Parts: sequence; structure tokens; C-alpha cells
Amino acid sequence: MIFKDYYKILDLKTNKVTIEQIRTAYRLAAKKYHPDVNIGDKLAEERIKDINEAYKVLSNTASKRKYDRIWNSNVSKKNQAYQESKRSTGSVLNDFFNMFFGSIKEKQKDVTKNRDPIKGENVETEINISIEEGFYGRQKKISLRTIEGKMKTFTVTVPAGIRNGEKIRLIGQGKEGVNGGKNGDLLIKVNIDNSSKFKLQGYDLYTDLLITPSEAALGTKANINSIDEYSQVYIPQGIQSGETITIPKKGYKIGNGARGDLIAEIKIMVPKEPTEEEINIYKKLNEISKFNPRSMK
Repeated sequence: MIFKDYYKILDLKTNKVTIEQIRTAYRLAAKKYHPDVNIGDKLAEERIKDINEAYKVLSNTASKRKYDRIWNSNVSKKNQAYQESKRSTGSVLNDFFNMFFGSIKEKQKDVTKNRDPIKGENVETEINISIEEGFYGRQKKISLRTIEGKMKTFTVTVPAGIRNGEKIRLIGQGKEGVNGGKNGDLLIKVNIDNSSKFKLQGYDLYTDLLITPSEAALGTKANINSIDEYSQVYIPQGIQSGETITIPKKGYKIGNGARGDLIAEIKIMVPKEPTEEEINIYKKLNEISKFNPRSMK
């Protein structure tokens, strides 16, 4: 008769374990080798039979005590090792199990009844949205391939003001549970993409404010486009490229009606194709101006 190491089957290193530890090990092994997760895998089908047999024997105090006497004799002497093999009722492998509970056919229903419900695994994926979509909220459709190989489409409601990296949970849309257990959940990580107009950092929005050399030298008022409306800002005289102007409470949503700030970076622009009059003015300015930025320290 071939000895089967039920502790090894459940990935337990010793027989000095509690019933609760055996039950936990069984759940993990059953979830890993369940036929629904390993479709078409004959080896997994055989492993799940061993797992159920091992749990049946070890979860019963009396049969565990009887088995431990055999286990101590075999494992301590290292006479046998667990072997993967095809089994059928009446084989020498089944005879080993039958020592404790009789015919597998006769007890198959009892084994099924003793299986604990196991919740299905969660499924995780990601979606990318724009800053505007995150600010206002919207619905998006995503398609995922199931373990059966079929495509399934989900409608995801992205709440207004969602944070970059935040996850949306669709309850019960993950992998199916085992033995009547609840389905897992679908977790969708939301990635907010920066645009050519705005960049998101925390709750603050960053944008560029383009001005002319004369506006920078003289100072001016300018309109700036925030994410939901126009705002007017004052540009002080002598402002430099790279300096920033902060417009409070015009950034991304924080919650409870609060918002981050809009931070505008100044960029001084010159015309690529100035008119003849503009060229003459720049020449005149160059003649009379004593300003030399390269001499500044």
C-alpha cells in the first residue's frame, strides 16, 4: 500500500497543527487547485481529490490520531514520499484513504457536505481617465476577459473628485466562490492622466500662463482658464519666466465643496514672426535699454 502524506498535500510542514490550521490550509489549497480556476488541467483535478481526502482525514480528531501514528512512522524514517498518480475506486491509493473512511463512492456526498464555503478571488485592473473626467465624474465602460475566455463589459461610475490611484470596487464581479462562497470583487485602480493644459499634483492644478515681454515689464491683468471657469489675475511689473501665481480654491476637488489651488507658471513669449514695426521697436529698445540679464548674479 502506498503511503500518502496528507500534511504535505495541504502544505503543512508538521503534524503539530490545530484543526483551525488544517481548515485554513485546506481552504488555500482548494482555492488554488479548484477546477473552476484550472480549467482543463487534469493534474489539478487529481490534486483536488487528494486535498479533499486529506482534509476529511485530518479534520476529524479520531482519524487524525490514527493517521498520525502512520505518518510518524513513515515520515520520520523517510520511507515514502507523496506521489502524483491517477486514482480510481478500489486502487491501492484509494485503499489508503479507505482505511479511515471506507469507500470513496460511499462517502463522496459526506465530503462535499463538509466543504466550507470559500469566497472567490478579487480581480484587479486599471483604467486611465483625464483630469476633466476625474473632476466632473463620468461613466466609463471597460471590457475584461473571464476565466472562460469570454469578454465581459462593465459600466464603471467614476465619482467626481476621485483621487489619482484610488480604487473603485464592484462587489461580486470577481471570480466565483467555491462551495457556495460569495464571489470576489472587481477592483479598478483609476489613473488620472495629465493633459497639455493641466497637471495634477495632490489637489493642486498646474498650468502655464503665457504673456508678452511688454506685459512682463509693465505688469498687467490677464484672464486665465481654470478647469471650470475663467479667472482674472494680476501680473506684477517685472515678473520673470518660471515664477508662479497662485489662484486659491480653483484647483481639483477635495470634498465637502473644498478645492485645491490653481498654480500658473509664467512663460514670457516673443513673436516668431514679428512685424516690421515690432522689429523697429525692439531695435530701439535694444539701443536705449541698459538691461543685461547675463550680467545678473
